[in-house]
Amino acid sequence: HKISWKLFYNNELIIDKGNIAIQIDDHILPGKAAKIINESTQSINEEIISEVPVKFKKIQTEYHQLILDFDKAYSVEFRLYNDGFAYRFITAMEQDIKVNHETIDFSFTEDAQVFFPEETSLISHYERCYQDTLLSGVESGKFASLPILFQSKSLVNIHFTEADLYDYPCLFIEKDHKLSLKAKFPNVILDIKANQINPDRNEIILKEAKYIANTTGKRSFPWRVFTITAKDKDLLKSQLVYNLSRKNTQKNFDWVKPGKVAWDWWNAWNITGVDFKSGINTETYKYYIDFASDYGLEYIIMDEGWSKTTTQLLECNPDINMPELMSYAKKKNVRIILWVLWNPLNQNMEEILDQFASWGAAGIKVDFMQRADQEMVNFYLKTAQEAAKRELLVDFHGAFKPAGLRAAYPNVVSYEGLKGLENAKWSALITPKHDLILPFTRMLAGPMDYTPGAMVNAHFDNYTIRWERPMSIGTRTHQLAMYVVFESPLQMLADNPSNYKKEHECTSFISKIPSIWDETIPLDAKIGEYLIIARRNGDKWYVAAMTDKKPREFEIDFSFLPNGNYQMEYIQDGINASKNAEDYKKGEEEINNTSKLKINLASGGGWVAIITPL
Repeated sequence: HKISWKLFYNNELIIDKGNIAIQIDDHILPGKAAKIINESTQSINEEIISEVPVKFKKIQTEYHQLILDFDKAYSVEFRLYNDGFAYRFITAMEQDIKVNHETIDFSFTEDAQVFFPEETSLISHYERCYQDTLLSGVESGKFASLPILFQSKSLVNIHFTEADLYDYPCLFIEKDHKLSLKAKFPNVILDIKANQINPDRNEIILKEAKYIANTTGKRSFPWRVFTITAKDKDLLKSQLVYNLSRKNTQKNFDWVKPGKVAWDWWNAWNITGVDFKSGINTETYKYYIDFASDYGLEYIIMDEGWSKTTTQLLECNPDINMPELMSYAKKKNVRIILWVLWNPLNQNMEEILDQFASWGAAGIKVDFMQRADQEMVNFYLKTAQEAAKRELLVDFHGAFKPAGLRAAYPNVVSYEGLKGLENAKWSALITPKHDLILPFTRMLAGPMDYTPGAMVNAHFDNYTIRWERPMSIGTRTHQLAMYVVFESPLQMLADNPSNYKKEHECTSFISKIPSIWDETIPLDAKIGEYLIIARRNGDKWYVAAMTDKKPREFEIDFSFLPNGNYQMEYIQDGINASKNAEDYKKGEEEINNTSKLKINLASGGGWVAIITPL
């Protein structure tokens, strides 16, 4: 026996045969003799204050709740929102339990478009291209990591992911047959060893259990979250993952300071015009600190290479004087984030984090997790907790997607779990279309460490893959627009400080864009093609537009602005941006909420504005 659900939108049946069950200690719940002993409904309207807001500071949320209590000490809870629904199991068993499997099946009534981030293994960094294809065209047995997005024949969007993920493996979704999908989970790992290729970070699983979680019997399980919108642009407002995840109730996180980061690794420490050899050394990092200070950036990152080895994290490499750098950064009002591999951190977490805190580090960037099993999910929680005790920020790189941990631990400021700009160092996969799929797919799960900011820009025909002097596909303004479009409270500047100094006008503009938002208003969007979005921080507004390889013209209506006059500073694709992707034009004008403005975006282009009240 299973619990079944169907999804209707405007009386149209879109998903049929949604089935729910959980197998605990070899018993399937609900079983044949299952009895509902209580049924309760409630309508709730609440305001959530986001401690580190990526879309809204105040989230007004309304939902209808249905809880079905069964006679075998478990319940199923459903919540229906204006923009979607979610459900989860809750158990009230006295003893610990083994979860063998959780059934999550659903079938579409008609063929649907799907943005399918196909995986080839459950050992994954979640760095997949979203295949834009028909569900019927995905072979049975192929599976994807979450989030995943479907679009029905009538163009209703159904975005699927999970929330409030604790002490349980990540969910993957597998194509079953025809138009059906089913759940797939990594099992509990019983034995593992280092791989001889890069043994500091790659592992071989030797033995797995036949269950997916060994956990307490009194608990709630992760929410299965469906965000549903008729308009593509409304996906950009969705907060369901955050809303459904448990919130911080104990700690004061006022010390968490979002901001922007000068990043070293993408640009290969390739600075110019200096009197010392650039590389992983004290002088180079002083240069990064000076750059960050000059532009008001809050942080720099010291990526792989600063420590004695990747596994010896308590000592620096001989060319790095950490106390000197920390002291220098402090004088310049800049703070330092340190890169670490997850496994060495996990083996000696308290001592390592104590050392980093005593040095004066602001946080850690944790890398190469690759797994999504129960133990790894618990590692993320432990890292968040131990970092919070020492007032350290956490950026999870080489990571699975966010699933609500930042709601309880606002020091978890960003996650990778996507194919970001770093891939431009070795591939031509980071296209304008890819950039315009991410906001409607991966970004609904939570902040994304895409690392924008390339100052060398080319159209596809002129694009070259270069490891040490990488570039981006699309225009300069396309990159600048990402600072408004892509959500990450810790937003990187990926290019090197020498390039940014040469491009002072663009860098100065980026430096004025915040990394958190009090309000978000999507203006227009089509998944994978274009979007226009407005965001507010304090009394200033920020508007950005991006397009795929098709040039486009839009009219922006500024009626979302409060009354009053505003100064708008904007950067647009230059008149020759279709030939030279680096061509841009900066302008200023006065506007108010009756103003309208025509904008032209080149192929792979963008437009971005900072709007300040007069």
